Amino acid sequence: MSKDKNKPLESRLNFALKSSEIAKNIKNDSILLLAHRNLSLMYFHTEEYDKYVSLNRSNFKLAQKLQDSSAITVATSNLGSFYRYLEKNDSSYYFYSKALKFYPKNEISEAKATALLYLADIQQIEKIHAGAEEAAIQSILILNQLPETQNKLSKLWDVYNLMGIISRELGNYPKSIEYYDKSNEYAKRIDDGFINEVYSINNKAFVYRKMGDFKKAIELYESLIPLRSRYEEQDPAFYPAIIANIADIQLEFGNYDFDTVKNKFEEAYAMGEKLDDEFLKMNVALDLSKLYKEIDQRDSISKYANEAYEIATNASANELRQEALLMLSEIDDGEKGKFYLKEHIRLTDSLLDVERKVRDKFARIKYDTDTVEQENARMSQQLMWLLAISGGLLVTLFLLYIIITQRSKNKELKFEKDQQKANEEIYNLMLSQQDKVDEARAGEKKRISEELHDGVLGRLFGTRLSLDSLNFSEGKEAVQNRSTYIKELMTIENDIRKISHDLNTDFVSGSRFMDIVSELIEKQIKAYQLGSSFNYTDDINWEVVPNKTKINIYRIIQESLQNIYKHANAKAVNISIQLKNNVICLVVIDDGEGFDVNKSKKGIGIKNINSRVNEVEGTAEFNSIINKGTEVSITIPYKN
Repeated sequence: MSKDKNKPLESRLNFALKSSEIAKNIKNDSILLLAHRNLSLMYFHTEEYDKYVSLNRSNFKLAQKLQDSSAITVATSNLGSFYRYLEKNDSSYYFYSKALKFYPKNEISEAKATALLYLADIQQIEKIHAGAEEAAIQSILILNQLPETQNKLSKLWDVYNLMGIISRELGNYPKSIEYYDKSNEYAKRIDDGFINEVYSINNKAFVYRKMGDFKKAIELYESLIPLRSRYEEQDPAFYPAIIANIADIQLEFGNYDFDTVKNKFEEAYAMGEKLDDEFLKMNVALDLSKLYKEIDQRDSISKYANEAYEIATNASANELRQEALLMLSEIDDGEKGKFYLKEHIRLTDSLLDVERKVRDKFARIKYDTDTVEQENARMSQQLMWLLAISGGLLVTLFLLYIIITQRSKNKELKFEKDQQKANEEIYNLMLSQQDKVDEARAGEKKRISEELHDGVLGRLFGTRLSLDSLNFSEGKEAVQNRSTYIKELMTIENDIRKISHDLNTDFVSGSRFMDIVSELIEKQIKAYQLGSSFNYTDDINWEVVPNKTKINIYRIIQESLQNIYKHANAKAVNISIQLKNNVICLVVIDDGEGFDVNKSKKGIGIKNINSRVNEVEGTAEFNSIINKGTEVSITIPYKN
C-alpha cells in the first residue's frame, strides 16, 4: 500500500512505517531489511533526508550481516548518491567504492555502470585523473552491452562528456575533441537531448581555445547564438556565458575592438545580475578586470577584481580566487600588493596540500576497501574449507547409511518393480480388451443399422408403393382406407429411419455434433447471462473427426465459458469454428477485463485448455488486453 502512487505521500509514509513495525515484531532480518529499504525510499520522497541517511546506514549494516550483496549495493549506492549531491566527495567516494566491491565482477547492469560513472566524476573533480579515466572506461564497457534505452543514451552522453573533460585537463586535446564528438552523437539520439548537444559544442569550443585555435573556438561559440530561444528557458545563464567566452577569446587573441569586447562583457554581467547568478558574475567580473588592465584603468581593475575575489571566497571557487588575488597584487605596488601576492601563494600551497591530502585519503579509502575485501575473501575461503570438510564427513556418513539400508530395501524394491510391471501388463490388456469391445459394439451397431435400413425399410417402402398404386381403385371408402394405411406406413418408415440413424451415430458424431455444441453454448450463455454469437462452417465432416477430438473441443468451449463467467466480468462472447488450410480453427473472444497472460500461465483454467489441446496435437494461443478483453485461438489438425 505504501507503493500505491495514487495515495498521498504522507499516507504512503505511514503505511511504510507500519510495515516496518510489523517486520520488527516478526523478528526476521530479511523481511526487516526489505521493509526498511522501502521505508528509506519513502523518507527520500518526503525529503526527510536525515532519516533517509540513517536508515540506509542501518540497512548497510543489516545487509552485511545477512551477506545480501544486492541490498548492500542498493544501500551504499543510495548513500553515495546522497553525499555526491551534498558535494561531500570523500564520503560519496567511500560508499560508491563499497557498492562496486559487492557487484559480481561479470555483472552487466545499469546500476553498476552508474556507480562507476559517478565514481569517475568524483575523481575528476578531485583531479585524480587516472582513476577517473579507468572508472569511466569500465562504465562505457558495461553500458555498451546493455539494450538501448533513453536512460542508457543519457548515461553514455555523461560518461563521454566526462572523458572529454579528463582528456582536456590532462592536455590531450585531440582525444578530448574526439570524446566530445562522441558525446554529441549520443545527444542527437536522446529524445530531449538538444541541451546536451549545445553543451557538447560549448565544451568542444573550450578545448579549441585551450589549443590556441581561437578562430575555430569563436566559430563554435557563435554557432550557438542563433539557437538561444531553444535553450534559454532550460538554461538562461548559457547565452551570457557564451558571449562572455567570445569576448574573452577576443581579448586573449589580442586583435579586438575594446568597446565591442567591453559591451559583450557588460551585457553578460547585466544578465548575471538579473539572473542573480553569482558564478556568472564572478567570471565576467574577472574578465572585465583583465580588459581594464589592458588600458591600465586601475580603479575599474580593482573594482571588478575585488568583486570576483569576494564572490569566489564565498563560493569556495579557489581557482578563480587565485586569479583575482594575482590580479590585485599586480595593480598595487605597495603593502596591499604584497599582501595579495602572499595570500595568492598561501592559497596555492594550501590547495596543493589539500589536493595531496584528498588523493591520499582516496587512496587510503581504496586500500581499506581492498583490505576488507581481501580479509572477507580469506574468511570466506576458510569458511568454504570448513564447510567442505564438514560436508565431506556428512556425505561419507550418509553414503554408509545408504549402503546399509539399500541392501535391506533391494528385495522390496525388486518386488515392487515386478508388481508394477504386472500391473502395467494387466492395464494394457484391459485397454486392449476395451478397444476390442468398443470395436465390436460399433460393428454391431453398424450391422443393425444396415439391416434396418436396407432390409426393413426397403420392404416397407415397396409396400407403400403398392398400396399407393391401389389408390386408383374405385370406391371412396377404399381410397380413404388405403390412404390411412399409407400414412401409417410412412410413420413406421420414419420411426425405423430414426432408430437406424440413432444406432449408427455416437453421442458426439456426425452432423449432430454442432447441434450438441450449440445446445451447450445456449445453456451456458443463458445461465451466465451473456450476449453471444456462434458461427461455424459446414465444410467440416464431423463423422470422420475422432471422438477424442470432438470431446476435447466440447470441453475446451465449456472450460472457456466457465473462465469468462468466473474471471472476465464480460458482457458478450463470440465463438467461431472454421476450417482453414486443413486445420480446425476454434476462436473464443470476450469483451471482459482481460488479464496478464504471462502471469496467468499457471492458472488451472489455462492448464486444462493446454492439456486438452496437447492431447489432440493442436496449438493454443492466448491474447489479452487489460480492460478490452481476451481471445483464445485453438488450432487442431483436420484429418479427412
